[in-house]
Amino acid sequence: MFLGKVIGRLVPAVVYPGMEGIPLLWVQPLDKHSRPEGRPFVCADGTFMAGPDEIVYWEASREAALTLTPSFVPVDHAVVGLVNDVQIDEDPAESDRP
Repeated sequence: MFLGKVIGRLVPAVVYPGMEGIPLLWVQPLDKHSRPEGRPFVCADGTFMAGPDEIVYWEASREAALTLTPSFVPVDHAVVGLVNDVQIDEDPAESDRP
């Protein structure tokens, strides 16, 4: 799973059968320090809960299609859940330094 920030919504004019009502969101991928990493892309939101400026975790490829109902609709990325907090443990090599 990967981190991302919702930066917008996509409203399609035509929808593939089985994807009716599934929100499509523009997501900016983030690194572990919540900094932008790469180009934004569209994610299907199977949780139906993500909104603008929220941090989400997402899945890609076949796993993305499995998160939606019905499964195996043509999606490359899908929101799996919302992120409440990100905590990063210190690197042990850095904590030993004076």
